[in-house]
Amino acid sequence: MEQNDFMKSKEVQQFDEDIKQHHLGPLWHAIPKLASKEPNKTVQPYLWKWKLIKEKLEDATEIFTPERGGERRAIYLQNPGLENREPYGWGSTTSTMYVAVQLILPGETAPSHKHTQSALRFIKEGDGAYSIVDGERLFMEEGDFLSTPKGRWHGHSQPGDKPMFWIDVLDIPTIYFLNGSFFEGHPDGLENPSLPDNYSARKYAGGQVRPPQDRDSAHTPLGAYKWEQTKRALDSMSDFEPDAYDGYSVEYLSPSNGETAHPNISSRVQKLEAGFHSKAHRHTSSTVVHVFKGEGYTVIDNVRYDWEEGDILVIPNWAWHEHVSTSTDDTYLFTVSDLPMMEKFGLEREETYQESDGHQEVKDVFKPELLRI
Repeated sequence: MEQNDFMKSKEVQQFDEDIKQHHLGPLWHAIPKLASKEPNKTVQPYLWKWKLIKEKLEDATEIFTPERGGERRAIYLQNPGLENREPYGWGSTTSTMYVAVQLILPGETAPSHKHTQSALRFIKEGDGAYSIVDGERLFMEEGDFLSTPKGRWHGHSQPGDKPMFWIDVLDIPTIYFLNGSFFEGHPDGLENPSLPDNYSARKYAGGQVRPPQDRDSAHTPLGAYKWEQTKRALDSMSDFEPDAYDGYSVEYLSPSNGETAHPNISSRVQKLEAGFHSKAHRHTSSTVVHVFKGEGYTVIDNVRYDWEEGDILVIPNWAWHEHVSTSTDDTYLFTVSDLPMMEKFGLEREETYQESDGHQEVKDVFKPELLRI
């Protein structure tokens, strides 16, 4: 009898049912999924258009405020391959990362809280708002990167006169599956300042130098990484040849220990010069790309995803991908990945595409949902 026929036999089925009543499971059926030959394809590539996200957040201002309907006015990105999956009952962005876009209006305050998930933020649009983290008010400008370590009080307020949009990224799915989630609201609502404004950004204004007392900090002591410093670093690198796969790229690190600013998520900014076409590669870490400036497209497993400023794209783990800038000026991409987690477990692996001088054939074009504007 063939192996497949045997597994479907009445004898095997009866035995499976017998052990099931004792809360036991047959490994002979489960092993193909539990130990697959390659990473599974649960997470799907997907492109969210900025125009649609922004429209829905503006609609939400008519319904939800920080005082009514939740502490944060944020819409998260739900991967089509993870719908109806825990931890939310209706999905997450990747298997390991939660990505959302948050909006705060002039005069609004989002109360302080703390939790065991670590967070990071990238400022897309607006100015004048601040995030207060453990007593330090960090005033935010477009292109700034903020890190909020786990267990730290943090809240937001907009004393300025413009709406403020930013990208939130947290390790919520990972912490949920490890069953380590704790949450606490601040008794005073929004925490009161106890440090000078923008204290850590001013403290680290010298770049790659640090105060000696911060050398043993368990988390990054730098709360806000200013865009002007990030751009200056990328522009300086542009005197040299770009990386064939990532263009020019810098990663946000903790100045205390040299590790990633977020312990579980790698955050980077890539600069693609006008007309740049990267070669394709794939890796076991999954990636989310936010188009801060510019336009172009990404080819993922032979499908073309056209993007413009503000759009957000998911590149699943172990998916071939390459970027093309069609802008007449430089393109800047803010990217996050679960690389630190994959490295900690010894699972990170990378391959380069060998055919057609490293470029995939485009066999289809992704068509986003029609904007209902």
